[in-house]
This record gives sequence, structure tokens and C-alpha cells, in this order.
Amino acid sequence: MASPCAERRRARPRDAASLLLYRESSARGVELLMGRRHRDLRFMPGMLVFPGGRVDRADYRAPVAAGLPGDTAAQLGLSARPSLAKALGVCAARELEEETGLRLGGAAPDLSGLAYLTRAITPATFPIRFHARFLLAPAEMALGEMRGSGELEELRFFTPDELAAAPHARITAMIVEEFLRWRQDPARPLIRITGRDSRLPERLRQRP
Repeated sequence: MASPCAERRRARPRDAASLLLYRESSARGVELLMGRRHRDLRFMPGMLVFPGGRVDRADYRAPVAAGLPGDTAAQLGLSARPSLAKALGVCAARELEEETGLRLGGAAPDLSGLAYLTRAITPATFPIRFHARFLLAPAEMALGEMRGSGELEELRFFTPDELAAAPHARITAMIVEEFLRWRQDPARPLIRITGRDSRLPERLRQRP
């Protein structure tokens, strides 16, 4: 059993959102927009990741061109109050623009095409922890010209096989596996990923 001091030292997970922007072609099959995190970054340096980051206070107040679809809001609501669910959608759109130059909508983000995939909570023993929700959008929803940022390098669309051959975290592979399940059956039972990559059935709203 962990000591009281150890319990106090454990970091509380920060709410975060990532966006899986996907497209499909006859030549390459399904592809996902990803980038390699800069090697000097503290969290997951040099790893392929999806655009994303933690929720900012401004995400709660940001105006939107269109809100989340009902199903997406309800699925986010399994682990987030309504105000946070909206902020997670805004966060996903904001991080996409900041890290890739692509926008969902115009001056205000259009959240109407976002679908919910799953969520993951970083293990309690990690010094940096996130409660990340993973959202989906088809590539045709994104506007603008793709460009890299100081945080993400080698920004492009990757096939699942290309990801498997590149440096990545196990959780990233699990998210891709869940995405492939979603493509086969969008109505499949929802799961959450906790601890050391445990894939568990989703349940009613709870604290991480």
C-alpha cells in the first residue's frame, strides 16, 4: 500500500482532448493525421502522436459555430459535465489549428462533425498525467493549409502500418486499434483505457 506522502505526490490527471483526423483512399487505405513530438519535450519526446493537448480555461468560454452532435455530447458526458464536454470539443479543434494549421470551421470552430472514440487516463505513478478524450473527424472537415509547429514535426497522414514501424507509445497503438474497431462498428460498446493500458468497459460518469 502506498504511503500517505506517496499518495499526495501523485499528480492529478489534467483534462485533455486529441483529434483523430482521418481519410481513406484506394491507393493507401485509411490514414490518420499524426506528428512526431519534438525530442526536447518532457512528455512523450520523439513519439508519433495525434494533435491534442490539455483543456484551457478559455476553451469553456470560446464561441462555436456549431455545437457537438447529441451522441458525441452524451458519450463525453459519461466522464465530463456538459461545460467540460463542450470545452473538450473546443480544445480538440484549437489544438488541431495550433499544431497543424488546419481549422474546423472558420473564425469559430464547427464541432458538429466530431465523433467520440474513447478516453484514456495516464497511470497514477506517472509524474505527468492526463485524462484524455479522443475525438474523430473526417479530413474533409478541415480547412486551411497544413503546416508543422514547434511541437509537432514530420506532420502528415500515416497508415496504421507506418505507425507500427515508427516510434510510438503503446497507448497510441491502442487508440488506433480502437479507431479500426470503430470503422467496423460505430455502435460498438464503449471502452476506457486506464492504468497500465487496461481496456475496460465504459461506465457511468465517474471521477478519474
